[in-house]
Order: sequence, then structure tokens, then C-alpha cells
Amino acid sequence: MFGLVDCNNFYASCERVFNPNLRDKPVVILSNNDGCVIARSNEAKALGIPMGAPTYKFEKIFKQHNIQVFSSNYALYGDMSSRVMNILSNFTPDVEIYSIDESFLEFSGFGNYNMQAYCEKIKYVVEKGTGIPISIGLAPTKALSKVANRIAKKFPEQTKGVFIMKDDAARIKALKWLKIEDVWGIGRQHALRLKKHNIHTAYAFSELPDEWVRKQMSVVGLRLKNELQGRRTLELETPAHKKAIATTRSFDKQYKEFDYIQERVSSFAIKSAEKLRRQGSCCQMIYVFLKTNKFRQDLPQYQNSIVVQTGYPTNSSIDLIKFAVEGLKKIYHPDYYYKKAGVIVMGLVPEDQRQLAFFTAENPKHKQLMQKIDRLNGAYGTGAVRFGSQDLGKVWKMRREHLSQAYTTNLGSIIEVNVGDENKS
Repeated sequence: MFGLVDCNNFYASCERVFNPNLRDKPVVILSNNDGCVIARSNEAKALGIPMGAPTYKFEKIFKQHNIQVFSSNYALYGDMSSRVMNILSNFTPDVEIYSIDESFLEFSGFGNYNMQAYCEKIKYVVEKGTGIPISIGLAPTKALSKVANRIAKKFPEQTKGVFIMKDDAARIKALKWLKIEDVWGIGRQHALRLKKHNIHTAYAFSELPDEWVRKQMSVVGLRLKNELQGRRTLELETPAHKKAIATTRSFDKQYKEFDYIQERVSSFAIKSAEKLRRQGSCCQMIYVFLKTNKFRQDLPQYQNSIVVQTGYPTNSSIDLIKFAVEGLKKIYHPDYYYKKAGVIVMGLVPEDQRQLAFFTAENPKHKQLMQKIDRLNGAYGTGAVRFGSQDLGKVWKMRREHLSQAYTTNLGSIIEVNVGDENKS
């Protein structure tokens, strides 16, 4: 059996853990630069706040309904996600972290277990240990476990947050209930095409001929159909090394000065180098891009990019800063106001299998230096050791006017508890 554990309204739930006054109140979380709504509590959904709602258009509605607004706090969300996933790994060794708020669990050898009671225990322990509410769906395949989880979340009073698809009758009933556009793996275009063929439910899709599905949706669609019929075709996926690593950001406002943009691009190169070292890889190319604000049609538009060959596999922050700035100088034009830039490192190879080059400017001392810097930043917090090309003040230069505290990752932001007058206690 596969289980899908999904954290309910995850971002909003993280905010509520450390601010109980938010319970039962509408909460929305904004994207980078506070641009639009990317997460909502059930109360905000009930008020009709759509996903992707532009902040500037909905500010009056937020105030009118006393909706609590927060900037994305990824330091907090990432740490809370890690805590949830660690607890889940205590209940089965086979866990696939699917996203920041979802995990697939495989229960092999649990034939003698009362899975209803076991899943209720998982739910209790996670919620007790983290304060994050979760829903659990159990089924014979991964695709069906997504369906089961949707039922658990949609009908909390009947399921208590746990739904097990025990037999074929339950499978058919669930698939007849589920709309085709809500099936995991059915994108918008496939949903539109299927509806044109009068396929409106997951059950109708699961009953299509194999040949038709393969022709219209390739072998990927056929695997999904088999999964919905209860035939296991998808397994848990093990973490794979990324083939490219991107660090891109929109700026808090438009900038024209080269020095500012150089500082941002250098910081992106450093962040990419840190990610490379964490997964034990080196890159052989670095892609640098620069863009103006496409929504400001009253201003001249410009975008450009360049790929710089490093000449040797490297994950040194010093090297990547040098190559990134070298690329930036070739694409920067002083006549434009820029809104976004980014760095993508490519041509990744394992660090222990990289081809050494005899005639290169690679500095062998960088490896030990990077190890020391990573160790210090790990012990004293990100940014404890910075490079000269970085701003020593702000780390995130984005608009985050509604940011909550990093309660679990920064001692300076640790939650304060009012215990009252000690003379009365």
C-alpha cells in the first residue's frame, strides 16, 4: 500500500503554529516581492480569494475582510517541512519527499497492521510534534493514494483526515466522484482534450482503451490509467542529483546601476556554488541572464543572456563569481532599468569523478577554503562568512513587507512566551 501525506494549507498552518491568534481567521501568503497570492487558508478560500490574485488588486478586499497577509517565509516553511518529514520517517523506512508539503510512504510488510489505527497514530504524532495538520490517503497505487488523500481532505468530518481505499468498490466510487481535471498528472490541455471526447471523470478515463490512451497521451498517460485501475506502475523515487541548478530573483524595485546588479549576480553565483557543493557536484558552464520589467511597457525593454564556459569543473564560489561577472559585463547595457537577473549552473559532473585539467587556472586551495566557509556558515548561520562582492547588510533584496519571524532557524527570532507576573505565579 502507498500512503500520501499532505500538510493542510501548509504555509498558512506554519504561520498559525507560532501565532495562534490566526486560527479560524482568513490567511493568505504572498509570492516573492509580495506580488500575488500563492497559498490560502480555508477561510480565505471561502471568501473567494483566488490563487494568483495580484496583491495590488486585492488590497482593499484584504482589509475589508480582515484577511491576514504574510510574505513568503521560506526559512520557516522549509524547517517545518523538514520536521514533518523526519517524523514520517519513523513510521516507515520507505519515504519519498514529493514536495515541501507532501510525501509518499510505502507500507511493505505491514499486512498484519491495523492501517486505520496506524495512520491515525501518524496523524496524531505529526500534529502533536509540529502543530501542522495533515491528511493521509492510503491506496494500492501512488495515483490512487492521491485520490484517497483528496477525499480525506475534502471530507474531514467523515474521514477524520484519514481515508483508506480498501477495495475495488471504494476505488470505483472515488474515481466516479473525481473530476478529470483534478486527476494527478492530467494537465489543463489533456483535461480539455478528454472533455471534448466526453471524458469528465477519473473513472471514465480509467475505462478508456489502452491503445487510445497511448496514442493520445503517450506511455505516461497509459501508466496513469493503469495506476487508476489499481495496477502498480509507479514506484517510490529516490532523490536524484539535479542536472542544472538555478538561482534567480526579481528585484524589489528596478535598478540601473551596474554595481548593484553585479552584487546580485555575484550572490546568485555564490548560492549556486553552495548548492553544488551540497550535492557533491561541479559545473562546467554558467548561464547568466538579465531582464527588464516586461509589465512596464512605458519603459524600453531589454533582455539578454550568455553562457560562459568555466574551462574546468568547479564548485568554488570564487570561480563562479568571476565567471558570472565576466558574463554579466558582456550582456549589461547601461540604458535600461532591470527587474530580474539569474544564474544557472550547467554541465554538472560528480565532484569525485571530474576530469582534471593540466593547463588551467584552477586553484587547488579553493576546495579547503570552501569547506571551511560552509562549516562556519553551517555553525553560525547563513551569511556568517560572506565574500567581498556581497552586500554585508541585506541578504534578500526582495519586497517582504509582511514577513513573519524565522522562529525555528534564528535565535534572534525565537518565540517569546509571556508567563505573567512572577509574583502571582
